[in-house]
Amino acid sequence: MKYSCVTTDPLEKALLKGLAENDRKATETIYKENYNMVQSMIINNNGSVDDARDIFQEAMVVLYEKAKSGNFELSCQIKTYIYSICRRLWLKRLQQLNRYQTDVGGVEDSVPVEEDLEQQEQKNMEFHVMEKAMMGLGEPCRSLLDAFYLQKKSMTEIASGFGYTNADNAKTQKYKCLSRLKKLFFAQYKNQVV
Repeated sequence: MKYSCVTTDPLEKALLKGLAENDRKATETIYKENYNMVQSMIINNNGSVDDARDIFQEAMVVLYEKAKSGNFELSCQIKTYIYSICRRLWLKRLQQLNRYQTDVGGVEDSVPVEEDLEQQEQKNMEFHVMEKAMMGLGEPCRSLLDAFYLQKKSMTEIASGFGYTNADNAKTQKYKCLSRLKKLFFAQYKNQVV
């Protein structure tokens, strides 16, 4: 089977060749390295986890068919190609569902995929740093912040649930916890960036 790829990364070439030859390990590697990025992009743009699975699967089929054709020349990284396909598919789906009212063709011109991808990767890195900081925060701060920001509980509910005498005391504790979280986040963020 003839196979050509412009990408100079030997790992990328091997992954595309493996995909074309139905190698399960290559398919799993492409999935593991790219799915979270696509899921994050779709969820941040009016989608669900199920939408992300569907769109990613469609993109994998496109990539597979291209790789299988034998004359596919990839001039970018696999993640950029998958992200671009998923973004285009998702914009079309949003347009069909009337959730997005602009011409899909014009969007490609306004934000280059590489720039969009870099921003998404930055958000993913920050999310992982925040998750790590939350895990290092400890109790009761983690539960208190979770109750306020994720469960959307009022200060009165939090005071009652956590045993504080009133909502003002709960608010003070939330502020202290948030300050600790910020310190942890920025300490870990510096280590990620440097």
